[in-house]
Amino acid sequence: MTHPKDDIYATPLPELSRFRFDHTVVNVFPDMIKRSVPGYTTIISMIGDLAERYAQADSTCYDLGCSLGAATLAMRHRIRAANCTIVAVDNSQAMIERAQQVMQADSGEVPVRLLCNDLQAVDLQNASVVVLNFTLQFIALAERQAILEKIYRGLRPGGVLILSEKVAFEDAPHHELMIELHHNFKRTNGYSDLEIAQKRTALENVLIPETLEAHRKRLKAAGFASSDVWFQCFNFASLIAIKA
Repeated sequence: MTHPKDDIYATPLPELSRFRFDHTVVNVFPDMIKRSVPGYTTIISMIGDLAERYAQADSTCYDLGCSLGAATLAMRHRIRAANCTIVAVDNSQAMIERAQQVMQADSGEVPVRLLCNDLQAVDLQNASVVVLNFTLQFIALAERQAILEKIYRGLRPGGVLILSEKVAFEDAPHHELMIELHHNFKRTNGYSDLEIAQKRTALENVLIPETLEAHRKRLKAAGFASSDVWFQCFNFASLIAIKA
């Protein structure tokens, strides 16, 4: 399936507004995410693998910040445990409306319930798999610990959290190198320097990355017995945290 090309920042914009997941972004989102996030396709595929391994019978799997439902679909097609349900949540009405169309066109058999809401307001219960795929980075720093603690409480023993994030690095030269490698990845995928610069400005103070160590400490404080990186490419990484 061919998706519309992301050209939102292709021409000089007299005034750059804060990045929002509105209808403009929704229309080009598959192209945007594929050309902007190194390893995204691999992460989505492996979320399906992890869901197949960790989804428990008679439980709920959550995709928090589901956007158009890529991780939801990956789980839906790989879960083998009986009587599982997937709850997919996003606070963008435009995303949820398009995700609804995606799910209706899909042949997967695992039931999916879509919710338009802030993930902070969602009551997580009886969970065996929870996915935060490039979602926590858009939430205020002061709210992140409480979210992970709520997820931990809602998980069954043996349940997992899959946390994917754009990350920062304490070593300044390495941090700048990873940014430049990421920008070069975007250039290779057809983005101009103007597009890269304008989007970076639009995301300033909207997407706030943290170090992997900060994520590990927060997960440990939330109660997770084990957590570490299972995938990383440049300044994009995914961690898995397991509840004992």
